[in-house]
Amino acid sequence: MRRSAPFVIVVLVALLAIGGGTYLYRVKRAANPQLKISKQTNAQTGESAHALGPADAPITLEEFGDFQCPPCGKLSEPINRLQKQYNLRVIYRQFPLPMHAHAREAAYAAEAAGRQGRFWQMHDLLFREQVVWSSSTDPRPLFSAYAGMLQLDLGRFKQDMDNPDVQRQVELDQKRGALIGVTTTPTIFLNNQAVPPDQLSPDKFPQAVEAAVNNAKPSS
Repeated sequence: MRRSAPFVIVVLVALLAIGGGTYLYRVKRAANPQLKISKQTNAQTGESAHALGPADAPITLEEFGDFQCPPCGKLSEPINRLQKQYNLRVIYRQFPLPMHAHAREAAYAAEAAGRQGRFWQMHDLLFREQVVWSSSTDPRPLFSAYAGMLQLDLGRFKQDMDNPDVQRQVELDQKRGALIGVTTTPTIFLNNQAVPPDQLSPDKFPQAVEAAVNNAKPSS
């Protein structure tokens, strides 16, 4: 039976309302399967991000990472060096994977340290000591030891690890990642464009950053 145009429009509107935006996202992903961060999404959620470097840097590197992910750990120091070399804007977002038993608690530890102005110091420590705390049955004492090394208020640090607001921030980062199709770590964007997985090794990633820097330079 043939339906009139107004009836079809009403049905489509109802489907969009029921989908709560999911339908729109699926359509967008089908039309453009390459991972990409929209500038609007950056502006909406950028205030809660942990960032290094100038806000007006020509290159922004945004990483979705997991502190228990070995490839993330291998890229940590190269990213630090590249940030200094090119004065990059580096943004880190939490994306603990369920396969890693202690990744979520490590994310809470970094966020708790961030509440005392030591996010990046804890970030570096967690990656540097990844093998140690990852193999522990209970990493919390180690996280507290790292907090002590960073001269944090230990009582506050422990409370913040269990703070619902801290845990919610990790969830918000994960939801942001899921919204744009992130499924693995590390997932890294350079100026909103996803870096291909085969370039996410310590020897190839600097080349990807150098190419992005060269592309960002104004043509003479």
